[in-house]
Amino acid sequence: MNWEQLELNPRIRAAVRRAKMKSVREVLCVSGLDLQRLTGLSRSDVQQLLTATASSYRSYPPVPALVLHRGECRRLESGLRLSVGCPLLDELLRGGLPVGGVTELSGESGAGKTQLALQLCLSVQYPTLYRGLDSGAVYICTEDSFPIRRLQQLIRGQSCLRSDIPPSLISRTQFSDRIYIEHAADLDSLQVCLSQRVPLLLARGLVRLLVVDSVAALFRSEFQADDWLERNKQLLTFSSTLHHLSQEFSTPVLCINQTSVLQCVTCSGVGLGQSGDGPADDQASPGDHCPWRPVQRPPQARGGVCASPGPRWTRRRSLE
Repeated sequence: MNWEQLELNPRIRAAVRRAKMKSVREVLCVSGLDLQRLTGLSRSDVQQLLTATASSYRSYPPVPALVLHRGECRRLESGLRLSVGCPLLDELLRGGLPVGGVTELSGESGAGKTQLALQLCLSVQYPTLYRGLDSGAVYICTEDSFPIRRLQQLIRGQSCLRSDIPPSLISRTQFSDRIYIEHAADLDSLQVCLSQRVPLLLARGLVRLLVVDSVAALFRSEFQADDWLERNKQLLTFSSTLHHLSQEFSTPVLCINQTSVLQCVTCSGVGLGQSGDGPADDQASPGDHCPWRPVQRPPQARGGVCASPGPRWTRRRSLE
């Protein structure tokens, strides 16, 4: 799409051309303050530019939060949700993860994010009568290897964890046979997985849940601070792919990210928590924003505990 197709003031179009911005997509990858600096436009002009460019990419009109809260948007609120497996969390989520949407789960290291994702990989396999989707799951690992031991522990404990489901149904369900695992070591392999392998499984009805653990890891390792524009472009492409898969196949997508712990420098050195008599100086910052902003967490925030490598073997299900 070229600039002439957008409903913009000719003065704004001229400023964008002077800034040598060649595409509408490039505008969406730059913040408002950077657009003001690059184009010399006022804040109101930049807002008009962003609104026009975003509208050109929007397949549907925006939905107000009040409409979503009332459940009046049929396109986004089909009524079908995937149970988390925890009654308290399901109540907070109005029944579970929405089918046909992307959900982000963020928290500090060791908070239980992966544990919750593994439970969802089991919950999705139950029939819709028990708030499942009667299908399998795709689990994409970008950092560590797949936690097969933790998954086996959850499988053995399903009778206690899901007391609402008949034990006979749990015992005859082959959970591990319906979880497809993929390890993406770089952005290229992640893109191949999302554009070729995952759509094939979704089209065949073999899976109805996509988990990416985690999003920010690859972008954190492949881009430097000076590559922020290209990184944002890649993030935008990645998030658009996830939304497309979710909407086309009515599949819940779960993205896992870590938060960073901001440390305070006190007179006694670097520490976490409160400094002096003032308020707490440590703050948890989300590891990603819109679409995602990868951040690094300091080594001290990991608790100083190292897990010794043990034997890792499993009957792995390949996406191919």
